Amino acid sequence: IFASNTSTIPITALAKNSARPKNFIGIHFFSPVDKMMLVEIILGKKTGDKALATAIDFVRAIKKTPIVVNDTRGFYVNRCVLRYMSEAYKMLIEGVPAPMIENAAKAAGMPVGPLALTDETAIDLAQKIMKQTIRDLGDKAVDPKQMALINTLVDTHGRFGRKNGKGFYDYPAKPAKKKLWPGLKDLYPQLAPEKVDYEELKQRLLVTIALEAARVMEEGIVTDPREADVGSILAFGFAPFTGGVLSYIDGIGARKFVNIAKRLQKKYGAEFKAPKLLLDMAEKDETFYQRFDPYA
Repeated sequence: IFASNTSTIPITALAKNSARPKNFIGIHFFSPVDKMMLVEIILGKKTGDKALATAIDFVRAIKKTPIVVNDTRGFYVNRCVLRYMSEAYKMLIEGVPAPMIENAAKAAGMPVGPLALTDETAIDLAQKIMKQTIRDLGDKAVDPKQMALINTLVDTHGRFGRKNGKGFYDYPAKPAKKKLWPGLKDLYPQLAPEKVDYEELKQRLLVTIALEAARVMEEGIVTDPREADVGSILAFGFAPFTGGVLSYIDGIGARKFVNIAKRLQKKYGAEFKAPKLLLDMAEKDETFYQRFDPYA
């Protein structure tokens, strides 16, 4: 059995070069591997039952929690994480001071701010993912302003993230603590903090992740809401007090959540467009755990 740890490339595409595609599967670990308990198991179109069973047994044997997802670019977790990061880049470009973005994320319940998270995973990796996405899906697949931001950090300033000691943050020698790079405020005209709606920052960061999770459910990438919730908490710490990303929507109520999304879409763009699944759930006043009842 051949297992790939790719974080974004579709497993079906990788399996094309395999003589035994039924034995090809994705086993996606999260960084830092020794601390992160979740492993995403990804099924390609031709992945067989034996490969799946072996992958699940392997993940459980190493004392980690598996979730099984169907194939798509970025799978489940990284689609949500990339939306989280992307919304933060958008805020920076709008002129929102970087400390407000990071603090809003933590105040919303996230364990790590989106800029710090980008540093941990590496800014040059984000650049590679964006470029690969453009090659595969075309120029419109990536916001050119966000691409320009990442290119400026990597190509102009040589800021790759924690791995080279400088990214959105500066990483001095211990015991000194990391600090946001002062140069960030020179990249875009800065809004005065009192003109920024802090509560809306918090809402944008959680809602954009939740909308992506709803799209993943609509597309059948994840079919069990329990796996979506568990995955969101164990992989990137989605506001644990909510019970997970789909429980967050259920807690607000589909109708109210869709109205929030419509307001944010009008103000900030198509990323906040609610998928048809959510519109239908709002009309029927359904929850995810009713619509996709795991106990039925």
